[in-house]
Amino acid sequence: MPLKAWRREKKKVPVTILTGFLGSGKTTLLNHILGSDSHGMRFAIIENEFGEVGVDEKVIRETADEQIIEVMNGCICCTVRGDLAVALKRLREKTSGFDGIIIETTGLADPAPVAQTFFVDEEVRLSYSLDGIITVVDAKHILERLREEKPEGVENESVEQLAFADRVLLNKCDLVDEKALEEVQKAIRGINANTEIIRTQYGQVDPKRLINIQSFSLENVLKMDPEFLNTDGEHQHDLSVSSVSVRFEGELNHQQLRMWLSDLMQEQAKDLFRYKGVLAVKGMPDKFIFQGVHMLFSGGFDERFRWAASEVRECRLVFIGRNLDKAALERGVMDCKVGPLRFKVGDEVEANCESWLRGRVVKLWDEGNPYRIRLQNGEECWGPVDTDEFVRQPSGRDWGAGNRKRGSPWWEQSGEDAKRRPWQARR
Repeated sequence: MPLKAWRREKKKVPVTILTGFLGSGKTTLLNHILGSDSHGMRFAIIENEFGEVGVDEKVIRETADEQIIEVMNGCICCTVRGDLAVALKRLREKTSGFDGIIIETTGLADPAPVAQTFFVDEEVRLSYSLDGIITVVDAKHILERLREEKPEGVENESVEQLAFADRVLLNKCDLVDEKALEEVQKAIRGINANTEIIRTQYGQVDPKRLINIQSFSLENVLKMDPEFLNTDGEHQHDLSVSSVSVRFEGELNHQQLRMWLSDLMQEQAKDLFRYKGVLAVKGMPDKFIFQGVHMLFSGGFDERFRWAASEVRECRLVFIGRNLDKAALERGVMDCKVGPLRFKVGDEVEANCESWLRGRVVKLWDEGNPYRIRLQNGEECWGPVDTDEFVRQPSGRDWGAGNRKRGSPWWEQSGEDAKRRPWQARR
């Protein structure tokens, strides 16, 4: 259909740009908006990820019922900037059943070139209206980002994301105290005095405060940045920041991965901006979804994301940070890939249970653990990793338990599990 004829039949589709630095909570907010029925709207989604392997889009696809999703890998403000206009034109014919479009940018994107697309491309300008730019802020880490010294000619993405924000979601407020929150708000006001700041935890906010707000003003932006419509400028990234992606068909031992991640955090937390993944774990029907920012890690099995019988079980992981060792990260992940086990059901073994205790293997791959072991005293334990550090052949001697000197996240328990000894299996 010719563009002019299409324009006579349809009004402009509103577009919301969702931005914010790595790990601020953008995807959590997006899933919250898509899962809410308060706004009564249906959205098409353009998901932009910095790494070569998409993780967020795999999660969004399973929570966004009947949504159109376009995925763009690479930075939307520079390397795939032209692809945005192409994607928007392609969506034009598909958006008849949708009330708006949400663009989630990578955490390293400058929102200005993204917003610019809606004014300098004629077809896009006639088809869409930029409704607002929503910036999500990590209350615990934002001040560090704003104070970071960048190489000459390189923009501070966090500053740019705040400068163009029509709404700022001050997220993860539960991680800092009131004094810190006030300091963060003061810093935000110093960059953007007129934006509305909304305090949140886990991205929980009424979507009506973010959607259909008609807040983006080209006039105000031009006052702040007279060169906004100049398409000749280039956004320069910090070249020391990169991404490492790992994707393979097969399954991981998530206990082993968590231990490796724990060690990685202790050694490289400052330079590890963001890490996330969707994993197939041996013996588990649900997907293991994890994410982290510096020293903060969260992850677990989510029954909303169950592996379908026809679905290829695979693992996707992405790390974004400064001066990353690609080979070491790939090797660390692949070391956690499931392979043949050393012991079989019925074999006698010794298990590391604060001290070495003898028992017999009664089940393989129990709740994601390679071994379930019935000890001679009648109790049962798990062997979380198939190494001599946790499960070994009977030796007849006890040199004491080989507890890990660094992170041991498999021993971290909460709720009812906290009442059990850390090595003890659930009955």
